[in-house]
Amino acid sequence: MTWQELLNEGEKRLSKKGVPEAKLNAWYLFSDCFETSKSDFFLNQELETESEKTERFLALIAKRCERIPLEYLLGETEFMGLPFLVNENVLIPRQDTECLVEEVLKKCEEADVLDLCTGSGCIGISLGKLGNCKSVTLSDISEGALFTAKENAGRNQVDVTCIQSDLFADIEGTFDVIVSNPPYIESDEILMLMPEVRDYEPRLALDGSADGLFFYRCIIKEAPKYLKENGYLFFEIGCEQADAVSGLMEAAGFKEITIKKDYCGRNRIVFGLQTEMVR
Repeated sequence: MTWQELLNEGEKRLSKKGVPEAKLNAWYLFSDCFETSKSDFFLNQELETESEKTERFLALIAKRCERIPLEYLLGETEFMGLPFLVNENVLIPRQDTECLVEEVLKKCEEADVLDLCTGSGCIGISLGKLGNCKSVTLSDISEGALFTAKENAGRNQVDVTCIQSDLFADIEGTFDVIVSNPPYIESDEILMLMPEVRDYEPRLALDGSADGLFFYRCIIKEAPKYLKENGYLFFEIGCEQADAVSGLMEAAGFKEITIKKDYCGRNRIVFGLQTEMVR
């Protein structure tokens, strides 16, 4: 089988199983197995495939047909132009979350930043790499997620402090910025998600309880004790949660509460200012 024939076979098998973007998925798996670029592929598409690489490619195609996420099969993804390791312990970073990072970057000059529910560390590490932060602390309840975040910090050469904690339980000190992309999907909605998310991404990082707001309530209640004067609390939200989350922040005394949209025009970010330090 030639390179082109093998790539076509991979796409055919993915399409038959209803995998979205089958052509693109087949290409990413092929380029990973054969360590080739599109320009090299164009020059070598009539080459006969090597048996070992062919077997690996078809094995990965079979796993993708089971709807295991492409990023988990590749073991990495890109976020904010930076490389991040991903695995079954962490959510796969999404472009929507880049909007959150871009907003926080406007407020993190010489700031002590806490990334709560950090997962892969993509938010805090991106802030540490691209912003002029004074310090970055990554926290998560999951030991596996925190290990992955540490690996990603090293990979991107960002100095961070990692703390395993159930929200604020083991957090000490105060911060200029607290940012969080907490679990926010309603429990009953999880069964309706696409199989890549429902069956493979960690439910611990998805399930926001019956109304999806459990973690927002907990964080908003406790955050004032961990924010410095004129400190900011930032959230990623579900697109229908803006009013509820901003209402919770207003009731907790946050000022200048702002709602921002993602690249698709959906409400995605809520943040507010704490004007006085809570003692």
